[in-house]
Amino acid sequence: MATALTPVVGFATTAAPPLQLFSGEFLQYAVVFFVLAVVAAVFGARGIAGLSMTIAKWLVIAFLVLAVVSLLL
Repeated sequence: MATALTPVVGFATTAAPPLQLFSGEFLQYAVVFFVLAVVAAVFGARGIAGLSMTIAKWLVIAFLVLAVVSLLL
């Protein structure tokens, strides 16, 4: 017989983690694409460098938008 102080087996006793809208991976990927763009530019691959910089720019913008939204909520 379980009393009020006895934990019931099968139920979680810890609280759920807080809701997180983003984890910051956008910024990590943006840095990766920026480094790829710099390396490609050094080796003369202007097309890959331009595309990588464009992807990095959009990832930074997405990071900033999600950061503002999560701060407001």
